[in-house]
Amino acid sequence: MTPIESALVILVPEADAWLGALRDRYDPSAAAAVPAHITLLVPFKPPHEIDAAVVGSLRECFVAFAPFSFSLGTARRFPGVLYLAPEPDEPFRQLTLAIWRRYPETPPYAGRHTDIVPHLCVAQNSDEQLLDQIAMDIEAKLEEASRQRRPIRSMATEVALMDNRSGRWQVRDVLKLGRA
Repeated sequence: MTPIESALVILVPEADAWLGALRDRYDPSAAAAVPAHITLLVPFKPPHEIDAAVVGSLRECFVAFAPFSFSLGTARRFPGVLYLAPEPDEPFRQLTLAIWRRYPETPPYAGRHTDIVPHLCVAQNSDEQLLDQIAMDIEAKLEEASRQRRPIRSMATEVALMDNRSGRWQVRDVLKLGRA
């Protein structure tokens, strides 16, 4: 049974346009209705603990961060995971750290990993050869985008607060970066 949880993410619809079919096939989060995204913090708080005060505190936290642009042009790997690395990645790391400072009971990756590595997951599979094939497909897509001078570029202007209370992941609230 999937635990009921919440997450704070930067949605990247531009990546879905390029990689949606691959994510649908190889990333279980896509099957759970999670659009292409870069996770800031998951799990966050249990959804039943997120009230107006928590949302207000998050809004206050994100006001300190100006919107920023980033691109996705490099495929990288964790064991069993193929992902795109955002450039620059430091703004994502700083957002994660700010949330964690505000909510120290919610460490990144539930405390399982010591490094914060911003990433957009494309595929998860224990078959490393399959991930090699998918990586070649992604590299071809990125090469084509480069030739057309259209790398995957996006602008982070808001953080989506999502939860899976309904059995599928849904955006619960949208929190603007900077002053609206």
